[in-house]
Amino acid sequence: MIKKQDLIQIFNDSINVKMDFIYNQYDQLIKVINTIVTTFKNGNKILIFGNGGSASDAQHMTSELVCRLNFDRNPLPAIALTTDTSVITSISNDYDYSKIFSRQIQALGKPGDVAFGITTSGNSENIVHGIIQAKYMKMKTICLTGNNGGKIVDISELSIIIPSKNAQRIQEAHIVVIHTICQMIEKIIFGRGLNEIV
Repeated sequence: MIKKQDLIQIFNDSINVKMDFIYNQYDQLIKVINTIVTTFKNGNKILIFGNGGSASDAQHMTSELVCRLNFDRNPLPAIALTTDTSVITSISNDYDYSKIFSRQIQALGKPGDVAFGITTSGNSENIVHGIIQAKYMKMKTICLTGNNGGKIVDISELSIIIPSKNAQRIQEAHIVVIHTICQMIEKIIFGRGLNEIV
């Protein structure tokens, strides 16, 4: 039997995780936004990657940057490394699944670009390898993770950690963070208001 209180509890938990994050880590989010803005202003790009639901988030973020979010404007250079099935499966087959992102970063990245890894646990081996490869290539590295951050926070230049052990709550907060980043990028680069939807 579905109880109203159970549904309310789910929503309250989700809200509380998001508010806990923004009140305690807003300075880290500002650093991430400024880093990506600087990257775009310098003529560089962002490579975004994750597994499962985080792969969907990588594609979602890429679409908001390349297409548009709130208003018509020039596209911003972003690539999701989760979409080319031939590349992903060939790397998995010929090398190893842990290399599916690092190999693409090696091919597509350059110094000054951003590698943006999304991992709920912070321990996904292919995300860790991707960030290591990006650092080796003198790219900027950002991770979006949860719980205690996992292994990736010791490798990434910047980390956004959602303070929850529940994967669902972490992923819900991740999409809010992604939308916030994209909204602020539009505001800073194109000078248009947050609530201006055209």
